[in-house]
Amino acid sequence: MLGLACLLGMGAAGGVVSTLGGCVRAPGTARDQFIYISEEKEIAMGIGAYRELLRTAPMSEDPQLNEMVNRVGKRIAAVANKPEYEWEFAIVRDDRMINAFALPGGKVAVFTGILKLTKTEDGLATVIGHEVAHALQRHGAERYSRSILETIGQVGALAAGAAVGRPDAAMAAMSAYGVGVSLPFGRKQESEADYIGLKLMAQAGYDPREAVPFWERMSGCPRQMIDKVCFRSQHNIPEFLSTHPSDLARINQIETWLPEAMTYYHAAQGDEEPVPTAPYYPHIGPTRPSS
Repeated sequence: MLGLACLLGMGAAGGVVSTLGGCVRAPGTARDQFIYISEEKEIAMGIGAYRELLRTAPMSEDPQLNEMVNRVGKRIAAVANKPEYEWEFAIVRDDRMINAFALPGGKVAVFTGILKLTKTEDGLATVIGHEVAHALQRHGAERYSRSILETIGQVGALAAGAAVGRPDAAMAAMSAYGVGVSLPFGRKQESEADYIGLKLMAQAGYDPREAVPFWERMSGCPRQMIDKVCFRSQHNIPEFLSTHPSDLARINQIETWLPEAMTYYHAAQGDEEPVPTAPYYPHIGPTRPSS
């Protein structure tokens, strides 16, 4: 049964869907995704953007930093089991930018600014695992498809509103299709990347428990003081957190997922086999079989 997002998308886009794509299930969580663009085209776009980044951005030449980022990245890429992606990891030299991102096709960039907060390889694995998860889940293609859908919705709604002489009708139609309220949709993707990323870092042998202190450092204060006597001004939120869940919500989610992640970590250490589980993922929904 198709999810509501897919049904709305097909209704809004009409015949465009048959040309560009449609509804799929996200790997790892089976969440309904609405993706127009083919994976081949998405990968080509990602490679082009990555090559432009390497050409124009100041890249770090620090051999130790590059060796560390590539070591952690390759270990996580190995367990990601996506051989058609030619994984590459780069460091952009910008200490003021607390950010990292993944482009389609397995192209990952980390800014030196965020390395001040990762502290350890486990902290770095938290960031890289999160970004690799974005690539695996095709979140870039999903957002791109969403922008196309919103554009179609805007054009159609404005035309309908003009036809009946009621601008408020146009606004109501746009709201019905989620135009202008894409942030919650982005947060769902971010929570999904947190969950998948936690599992990836654990499978690669990095301690998933270290994700909690990393996000505490990103929040700028100890967990018990977040949003109480210690909070961050909206103007000071790093770009890496701009569409993410709140600091406390993220940490609570991660702690909910840690027991499952630890089974993969212990298995990676040779202690035991991972125990299959099917928990309910906050902000994602229950796992459903892919079909």
